[in-house]
Amino acid sequence: MLKARRIADDQLNSLATLDLQTAEIFADACSQLLDKSSYHSRDIIAVGNHGQTIRHRPDIEDPFSLQIGNASRLAELTGIDVISDFRTADIKAGGKGAPLSPAFYQAVFNHDNISRVIVNIGGIANITILPKDRNKQVIGFDCGPGNTLMDAWISQHKQLHYDSDGELAVSGKTDVTLLARLLMDGFFKLAPPKSTGFEYFNLEWLIKHIDSKLSIADVQSTLCDLTATSIIRAINQYAPYTDEIFICGGGVHNKELMHRIQAITKCPVSTTEALGVHPDWVEAMAFAWLAYQHIHQKCGNLPSVTGASKSVVLGKNTLANYTS
Repeated sequence: MLKARRIADDQLNSLATLDLQTAEIFADACSQLLDKSSYHSRDIIAVGNHGQTIRHRPDIEDPFSLQIGNASRLAELTGIDVISDFRTADIKAGGKGAPLSPAFYQAVFNHDNISRVIVNIGGIANITILPKDRNKQVIGFDCGPGNTLMDAWISQHKQLHYDSDGELAVSGKTDVTLLARLLMDGFFKLAPPKSTGFEYFNLEWLIKHIDSKLSIADVQSTLCDLTATSIIRAINQYAPYTDEIFICGGGVHNKELMHRIQAITKCPVSTTEALGVHPDWVEAMAFAWLAYQHIHQKCGNLPSVTGASKSVVLGKNTLANYTS
């Protein structure tokens, strides 16, 4: 408690303000969605609010995962119950608290005659292995950086939020020595279950490996190949029987990344739109599904994925104050 009191006021104030402001942004998104539909807030059972991750530390002595997007404020503004804090229960059960979407993928994308891998490329990339053989476990894990390093690099050097269509990467040439050096990192050698985040894969991690002679574009190209290579290596190692690969998340909008992924695997690579779900909507649907699981007191994690000792109900319910 004394340590907490020594945290600078401006830091605490900023975090608390961001927590509320994020909830207000989420509430506005809910309002816009309802306006486009025929539904009213009273028709909605709950909002599944994952929040914005600020810290994810499942491997320290007192593990935790912290998200902002204040559930009470969101419930107040929408008039809808909010299910949030999905990761804590899994962490308490000894799991990594991530990834959580594989249970949803299993429910929606599994096929009895085709072995599939679902790849979610957000800041971090994770894969979910859905074997057609029901006797084999579903496996899912973070396999390395997705967009986080590419975004951070282009932001620092070009003041852009992301590399549109991979244009900067296309203009460069991958440095095979740097790529090999990055792929030697211990994280890639860890067996699943495993989880990571920007706390690990960040500019500080990258810069210590870079030769100052490399151009900005060459580094960007190398980072694009790092993401593509680490994804396909993980699939080849843990799911060599894969028939189809489907990708969701922001990475699908990087055309060069998608091209490079397909170039190093014989499996057909598509987005989840081929399965009837737009890749931008998959994660939102996953947490709506996890909220549904919570409401019905059904388990939402897969111990084979997160490493938890048991299946548990995920999330906490914040009730709205109904006034209408």
